[in-house]
Amino acid sequence: MKGLFLTLEGIDGAGKSSHIDALEALFKAQGRAVTRTREPGGTPLAESLRTMILEQPMDPLTESLLVFAARRDHVVRVIDPALARGDVVLCDRFTDATFAYQGAGRGFDPAVLSTLEAWVQAAPQALLQPDITLWFDLPPETAAERLAGARLPDKFESQPVEFFRRVAAGYAARAAAAPRFARIDASRSREQVWQQVEAVLAERGLVAADSGARA
Repeated sequence: MKGLFLTLEGIDGAGKSSHIDALEALFKAQGRAVTRTREPGGTPLAESLRTMILEQPMDPLTESLLVFAARRDHVVRVIDPALARGDVVLCDRFTDATFAYQGAGRGFDPAVLSTLEAWVQAAPQALLQPDITLWFDLPPETAAERLAGARLPDKFESQPVEFFRRVAAGYAARAAAAPRFARIDASRSREQVWQQVEAVLAERGLVAADSGARA
């Protein structure tokens, strides 16, 4: 069975991560093997780099290089092998997040990011990209309210609302350019958000309709 690469994207506080358990259960109910992972992270090396990226101050180029270094190890050691086995790969963020956060948010040159993307995600046939990206779209002001007091924020979560407005705009630009994106209105209740996710997957023929999974 052909592997399926599904990514979840959105600004901090959008609630995307809270639906990964339900997505895993949904695909397993369809008889699929599932590999769950995240970015930055997914391997011991990438998790070490994640800690540096989220906690250490650095300029946008250094940050971008570390993100793509973590991604390369992740792709080689986890994502490519899982897809070759025919797994469903559920990844909490991928390259779209780099263009949104380092590109739009920090104002780093998207042409340099595109070059790094081509180096890191090179594949025999074509550039490795998700088959479908669920974009959890939420107004930055609402996301900030959700994050307030939730936990000790990392250096991205502690950014001002204006930063997240730029990040959200970056995601919107990526979504407009790529049909693989499916916008999820993350301002709705948890149940309503999950209903949207199920509907998108069913419409694209990725799961059977009325699968019965619950968020």
